[in-house]
Amino acid sequence: MAVSSYVARLRAVIGHELIQMPSVSVVVVDDRARVLLVRHAEDGNGWAVPGGAVDIGESPAQAAVREIREEIGVRISRPRLLDVLGGPDYEVSYPNGDRVAYVTAVYQATIADGEPVPDHEEISELDWFTPPQLAGADLNRFSRALLRPPVTWPGDDEGPTQRLRPTTADGSRRRRPGPGGYSRARTRVRPADGPG
Repeated sequence: MAVSSYVARLRAVIGHELIQMPSVSVVVVDDRARVLLVRHAEDGNGWAVPGGAVDIGESPAQAAVREIREEIGVRISRPRLLDVLGGPDYEVSYPNGDRVAYVTAVYQATIADGEPVPDHEEISELDWFTPPQLAGADLNRFSRALLRPPVTWPGDDEGPTQRLRPTTADGSRRRRPGPGGYSRARTRVRPADGPG
């Protein structure tokens, strides 16, 4: 696992303590509804969904594109956000003792250009899996949690996320009501106009 200079500086101060880190997971699918999984070179903990940490100054979508390019050498289509996940299933302890609680933005994408090949630094091998093969695959804990239903597959009519409506003239977003008729709209917090 390549460590950013930011995380290296943070670890120099706090050691192996648990930190929370934004990350991306990219469910790469092909036209036969197969999912691309990878094995990480530093551990033998099973097959994984490719992805990684979001760098400072980078959007999660940019991180998704970058991570796939770095790990398997391909350009992906515009990633589509499926979900944002976190909690105990997404905590990882690395062989060096570092502990990370990931909050991962899960994207779905297809390969736009190139043939996937492991980089042999972070990724040692890769393979395509059909949805029925995933049930018996040796997945790492993180990917088992990530791929458990509901996951959208190509051709599914429903998915775990709700599409946003376009922005209105005043810049606000209108969203469909969520379960029970409650809106999922977020409140924007604006900074004060200066010292009070």
